[in-house]
Amino acid sequence: MSLALVFLLVLIGGIVAAVLYVIAVYNRLVTLRNRFKNAFAQIDVQLKRRYDLIPNLVETARGYMKHERETLEAVIAARNQAAGAVTKASAAPGNAQAMALLSGAETALTGALGRLFALVEAYPDLKANQTMMQLSEELTSTENRVAFARQAFNDAVMAYNTACEVFPAVLIAGTFQFTAASLLEAETPERTAPRVAFS
Repeated sequence: MSLALVFLLVLIGGIVAAVLYVIAVYNRLVTLRNRFKNAFAQIDVQLKRRYDLIPNLVETARGYMKHERETLEAVIAARNQAAGAVTKASAAPGNAQAMALLSGAETALTGALGRLFALVEAYPDLKANQTMMQLSEELTSTENRVAFARQAFNDAVMAYNTACEVFPAVLIAGTFQFTAASLLEAETPERTAPRVAFS
């Protein structure tokens, strides 16, 4: 066997190995991207469940809280804003602007719901209402599901982003336009510590 033939076989073997490596990395990036999109779909399901519970909650409260119209309308407005934001985010999971819009809308909704529940405390009949208690319990359960789904989404995004940024996969990710995805971060409203005074 001549030296030229050996060199040619080694060269062809190297090219085949490089092509197989590129294919493997590309397929891994596609898999990871699809995982975080699927994880966002799970958030979407839980958020829609949450949004479906809110009108029932407001209707139940409306009968008891006749003088709290502003709060009830604020909850519905925040719910509608959040539903619009999740629709936009569903179209582009991982998009930084869509994730920021959704996060902001969810924070506003959480704040409006917090104000509603604070008012519920002032209405003992409403607080003891079986439908209200059931809806509150379902909403709490859904909030927990959203938190778990958000964590799974953020974990999937982190795995995808890491795979896109490590060398030499970063070269393949750049070539095939795999862009970094954004996390869905829950904004927590600012809270002040209660002031305690002993006199």
